[in-house]
Amino acid sequence: MNDARSLTDNLELIIDCCRYSGGLLSEAAVKKKYRFTDDVWTRLGEDEPFVEAIEAEKLRRVRNGSAKRELAQKHVARAADILNSIMCDERASPRHRVDSVKALDALAGGETQAAPEQDRFRIVINLGADQRLVFDKAIKPDAPRTIDHAPQELLPIIAAKKDSDDDGSRGGAW
Repeated sequence: MNDARSLTDNLELIIDCCRYSGGLLSEAAVKKKYRFTDDVWTRLGEDEPFVEAIEAEKLRRVRNGSAKRELAQKHVARAADILNSIMCDERASPRHRVDSVKALDALAGGETQAAPEQDRFRIVINLGADQRLVFDKAIKPDAPRTIDHAPQELLPIIAAKKDSDDDGSRGGAW
């Protein structure tokens, strides 16, 4: 067996031991991967710094959600067989069969996934007295990214906004 210091520095081994502790890996799988004998496995469990490193990593994995995600993935992997049995069961309600097809398609990464979020532009014009004009539009992927002219809806607002003391020589003040 390697010295104790190298074991506490082996993050992959520590994570695999966390997975074993959480039921994601079997003892046999960990022993086989690292070629541990039963004697080495027993001594690992008695190595206090190594056990403390595993406990700290388990806590970190719970806090960052990786333990939950891996456990959920393990259970979801079995869901495909259950959904398939519902889909193929002639006695099952047609609605349940169709729902299982949709769920299997979603698990497989089919086309029913949500559309990606589009880029948007948002213009807010504060008119005062709690009045605002809001323009919130999706940007088409092939649309130009610049606006060459004012939208027609804004022209009356622009024309109406003129200072009373403006003689026109300054081009209007905002």
